[in-house]
Amino acid sequence: MREKKISAGPMTAVLYLLAAFSTVGCGDKSSALTDAELERIAVTEKIQLVEKTGGLVLVVGGETITSNEVIGASADQFEEGKTVAELLKPMAQNTTAEEFKEQASIPIKDIVTGKISRILLYQHAKRELGEGAKEGLDKMAEKELRKFVLQYGGDEAKADQALAEKGMSREAFKEEHKKAIITQSYLASKLSYKRPVTFSELTEYYKEHKDKLFYNESLLKFRLIDIDISKIEITDLEENRAEKARKKGRELAARAKAGEDFARLAEEYSDGHRKSFGGLWPEVQPDSLAMPYIVLAEAAEGMNPGEIAGPLETVGHIFIMKLEAKQPAGYQPLDEVQGEVNNKILVERRNEAIIRLNAKLLREAEIGNTDEFVDFCVDKIYKMSTGPAKTDQESK
Repeated sequence: MREKKISAGPMTAVLYLLAAFSTVGCGDKSSALTDAELERIAVTEKIQLVEKTGGLVLVVGGETITSNEVIGASADQFEEGKTVAELLKPMAQNTTAEEFKEQASIPIKDIVTGKISRILLYQHAKRELGEGAKEGLDKMAEKELRKFVLQYGGDEAKADQALAEKGMSREAFKEEHKKAIITQSYLASKLSYKRPVTFSELTEYYKEHKDKLFYNESLLKFRLIDIDISKIEITDLEENRAEKARKKGRELAARAKAGEDFARLAEEYSDGHRKSFGGLWPEVQPDSLAMPYIVLAEAAEGMNPGEIAGPLETVGHIFIMKLEAKQPAGYQPLDEVQGEVNNKILVERRNEAIIRLNAKLLREAEIGNTDEFVDFCVDKIYKMSTGPAKTDQESK
């Protein structure tokens, strides 16, 4: 077995790791990682390139990264339900080996670097936090496993099959979640972003973002009985179709205003396309209503929710409208959105802190030379994608 030492790479995937998992609270510590701590993360764990049966693997602080883990990694951030190998297969089938290597090496190296970074940071976090939180971690990981099983209707056999397709056992699943939790907890304790938000910060953020985040467009939600004059049946030539429609509209409006169920009346008597929904329209902006519905926006201006307007005559139609909800255009006041503004400020602080930490880690450590392992993974994907299909027996 040959072995090559590679310098430990920086934590270039810290940003992605934090984005992937929700924050795990761990107090309001505000200490930052010192230069010495950053240096220890970078150099404590050696990365080794090892040749084993089946090809090359990376050993990072005692943990192994195989090519199968890399090429079988989820590509959900690009296309739901596909692995990286499946996503890259069309490219491999339409390019030369050299062209494929040039294009595929970038995403594969990102995946490899991310896996290395996660292992290194996790091991550092585990040493820092010790074994004191083991029981709590076990419970949280077990909870995540239960949630995963529930995704399959509580069918444990189906959940186990889904895990097996990902190359994981239940224990491996729980270990992955424990790693994510302990790493996130450690980072949250080190990133200084939780100091209280001042009122002046709230006000400044609100003013800066209110046009984009806190402006409400005018909206209407209503039920409609739509009498299409052209569909009114007449029994003789002397009858006036429009007058008969008006009469029907007056009768239905009176019944609705007298308290009859508007939705039932719409289902029975409306000619509109929403009759099967009790005449209920989804929320619309008044300005978006075109002919013949402009009359509805005009009527709604002087109405309150719950009121009924009609009959409203327009080109070819008689309308009876019940206004369900109405939102005038304007800004949400700060006192109504203060909690949301506070949270957005904290999220921005956290993201900025993560970016600063990531930049500092990049300065403290030199990117490891993982090119040989990346090339091995890329070559394996290319051969899998372009070679003859294997039978189930040959794949074993």
